[in-house]
Amino acid sequence: MRDIKLVALDLDGTLLDPDKRLSAENAEALARAAAAGVEIVPATGRFWRGAPQVVRDLPYVRYVIAINGAEVLDVKEQKTLCRAEIPRERAVEVMERLDTLPVIYDCYREGWGWMTRAFYDRAEAYAANEHSLWMIRNLRTPVPELKAHLRESPADVQKIQVFFRDMALRAEMLRALPEEFPDLTATKGEALRKLASSLGIPRAGTLAFGDDLTDIPMLRAAGTGVAMGNAEEAVKQAADLVAADCRDSGVARALEQLLWGNEP
Repeated sequence: MRDIKLVALDLDGTLLDPDKRLSAENAEALARAAAAGVEIVPATGRFWRGAPQVVRDLPYVRYVIAINGAEVLDVKEQKTLCRAEIPRERAVEVMERLDTLPVIYDCYREGWGWMTRAFYDRAEAYAANEHSLWMIRNLRTPVPELKAHLRESPADVQKIQVFFRDMALRAEMLRALPEEFPDLTATKGEALRKLASSLGIPRAGTLAFGDDLTDIPMLRAAGTGVAMGNAEEAVKQAADLVAADCRDSGVARALEQLLWGNEP
C-alpha cells in the first residue's frame, strides 16, 4: 500500500454518480482504506447539513471540507477547525456587482442557505437540473431581499453561490470575479493544505479526487490529484491522473491502483 494518509473527495460527479448514489464498489474501497488508517475526507461545495445522507452516514468520516473550503469540520467532535468567511459588508459589495449580471444568487451563513425571495421564485429557470432545484427549494430560506438581510444581522458570509443560464458567461465570470475580488476566494486546496498540516500529514501523503473547476485547487494542492473521466477538460489537464467515469465507480478503481497497486 502506498503511503497515502488522507484522501479528499469531491461528492457530486466524483464520489457520487449523477443520481447522487454511492456505488457499492466506491463504498467498499473507502471502507477498506479507512480500515487501513487513511482519513477519508469529503470535500464539498455544500454546507455539511446539506450533504447527501449516504455520505454523512459513513462511520469513518471525521474530517470534512465544506463550502468549497470556507470551513473545515471535525464532525466527530462537532467543532470547526478553521473557516474563511467573507465580511458581510464585502459580501454586499459582491452582490451589488452580481446585480449587474443576468443571474440569481444566494449565500451560505451559519451553516445554512439564504436567498432573495424573487430569486427563489425564479430558481427553476436557473437550476442546472432537478436536483439543483430541489436543493434550492429545501436548503435555502427565502428572505425579502438578501443584501438587506445581511445588513440587519452581524453574521459574516461563508459562500456566495451564483446561478447562470448562459454557460459562456459563467466561464467568463469564473475568471473575472476572482480577479475583481481577490481577497474573497476560499478554495478546497487551501483547506486541504491546512487540514493535512494540522494532522501532520505531508503533501505527498494526500490524494484528491474531483471533476469540476472548483476542484482544481484541491487537485493541485494534493500530492496526487485525480480527475474523473467525466471531468471538464481543464480539470483533467490540472490533474496528475484521470480515473474512470463516476458512473463506473472511478474512485474505487483509482484507489485500487493508487493504494494497493492493483490494476484498475
